[in-house]
Amino acid sequence: MKSTDDANEQVRPEELVIINAAVESQDVAAERTRLETQNGQVWDGSQLSEDFEVLGFMGPYIVVRRKSDGLKGSLAFQYNPRFYFNFVHVPKLPSDALEQGDPC
Repeated sequence: MKSTDDANEQVRPEELVIINAAVESQDVAAERTRLETQNGQVWDGSQLSEDFEVLGFMGPYIVVRRKSDGLKGSLAFQYNPRFYFNFVHVPKLPSDALEQGDPC
């Protein structure tokens, strides 16, 4: 029997290939427009650091904390041109409360 981590480890590289194979252009503006049409808001590296604190990554995903409200979540990213997209909030976990010094 395989653990959840093993299952995720098998899926992640496949998703990495799918995301990077979907790149249609090395033109940054054109690629950004494509991603915005498919996923909504898109961030480049500078915008990412303005809006999020990066907590960890394992391509094609990064774990972030949104600076505006402290919400933790994940973003997908493509390598070239490098863009981050599809913010997904991860519901607050008891460990988040402990990390912030709040009682559970």
